[in-house]
Order: sequence, then structure tokens, then C-alpha cells
Amino acid sequence: MPELPEVETVRRGLARAMTGRTIVDVAQNRPDLRFPLPENFAGRLEGQTVRGLDRRAKYILVELSGGEVLILHLGMSGRFLIEAGGDRTRPGVFHHESRTNDHRHVILTLSDGTRVIYEDPRRFGIMDLAPAQELAAHRLLAHLGIEPLSEALTPQFLVAAFGRRRTSLKAALLDQTLIAGIGNIYACEALFRARLSPRRTAASLGSAVPGARAVRLAAAIRGVLQDAIAAGGSTLRDYVQADGELGYFQHSFAVYDRAGEPCLRNGCSGRIVRIVQSGRSTFYCPACQH
Repeated sequence: MPELPEVETVRRGLARAMTGRTIVDVAQNRPDLRFPLPENFAGRLEGQTVRGLDRRAKYILVELSGGEVLILHLGMSGRFLIEAGGDRTRPGVFHHESRTNDHRHVILTLSDGTRVIYEDPRRFGIMDLAPAQELAAHRLLAHLGIEPLSEALTPQFLVAAFGRRRTSLKAALLDQTLIAGIGNIYACEALFRARLSPRRTAASLGSAVPGARAVRLAAAIRGVLQDAIAAGGSTLRDYVQADGELGYFQHSFAVYDRAGEPCLRNGCSGRIVRIVQSGRSTFYCPACQH
């Protein structure tokens, strides 16, 4: 599943194509994705001008002139194709590529002739509509924790949020009710940067030198996400950006998917190992992550 940097890359690509343009036609080729599409979905979108696109965790939020917000989630295999002036670009292609048109479930035609096509072979994506003033209470968003790139992510927050949790530090980072948008890849990478073992308990973050571990982890989370966004997201199989260029953060992975390889930290002679935590692969260096 695409993580926060990939979703942010998609949002930016869609924003360039859609902001300020009016949706003049909606082709809805099926009644549902993961969930049924909203009642009168096409009718509520047609005639609406796109005021802007935002992101909340792994959700893309399209602000419409009529006061509603189109909520988008890519799921496991959802992606967008932008057709404009004879050119085709993808603001994000992920794991499950399809070479046919059979999975083009929603097509938006904009006032300048651009077509924004949503494809989803496995139909795990989500599209919903909600009044802007009720967005925070929406069933998909109400439970989400803080944004990891916001000012709310401080060492003090981490100590308080993790303080009574007996789960592993890795599991706490993946808890979307605490911090929204961090997935498996960037949890592994952030823990490596912070020199923290994914095995340690979340509650231990505030022990020893008061807050020192939390200071390192807060900086590592912010840094790894910012670096991945700047690189256009991590390329997994066929992921590409809106301009067709591959995302290159994958070449900067320190631990993810590097089991058995030497640790890249200067002065460390350890090797990366893979363990399974809560059914998810975790990669880390036991020699320098404690």
C-alpha cells in the first residue's frame, strides 16, 4: 500500500491537473470500489470547480466549489492516469499494474479537456463525498491521529502517546490513531535513523535520559518523510511520478528490504536482519539499533 510520501506525490500531481478547473463530466463504470460510491455520485461532482487538493494521512481531499469534499484513498492498487493534450502521465503507479482498460472505474473530464482516470484492479480504493464542515467527523477520518509532518509531532507528544503502551515501538508507529500516515517502510527507516530497536517497548521511549530517545525519533520521522517526498516517493515495482520520472528514495533505503546486507551506518559492522512483527516484515540492524 502506498505510504504518506507516495500519496503526497499523487496529490501534487493531481493538484497541478485539477485545481481551478471544473468537472464537466463523470463516467462512473461501476457502483462501488471497496465501499459503494455515494448516492448520485456523478451528479454531485458534475459542474463543481476544484478549489484545491489537500491530504490527511493517506487520504487525498479534493475541495469542491459547492461545499463538499471528495475523499480519495488509493488502497492497495488504486492509481490515477492524467490525459491532457494527447499526453498521458501518472501521478503514482504502484504494485499491481494492468495493461487493459477493464479497471477504469471512474473518469473525470475537466473543463480544459483533461481526463483524470481512476484505475483500481483490486478495487480496494475508496471514494466518498462529505460536507466540508463535517469532514473532521467523517467515519474515515475521525479516528486519525496527528500528522507526522505537523508541529504536533514533538518529543513530548511521543512520550505521552507511547508512555503506557506495552506494544513494540514499531507497532506504536503504525497505529494510525496515534500518528496518521506512517507505514511499514518509513517506520523501519525512521527507527534506523533514530538508532532505536523496533523490538523495544513503546513505553520505553521516555525512560533513561528523559526524552532523548523521543527527540531522536521525532527528528527521524520528520526527516525520512521529508526526504522521501523530495525524492518523489519510493519506487516499488512500477511507481512513477506525474512527470513520468521514477521516485529515487528507494536507492536511499538504509534497512528496508536489505536483509543480510551490511549496515550502512559508519563504524557499524552489523548486518540487516528481517523479523516479523504483527504479520509485517521489519528490517533493522541489531548491532546499532537498541
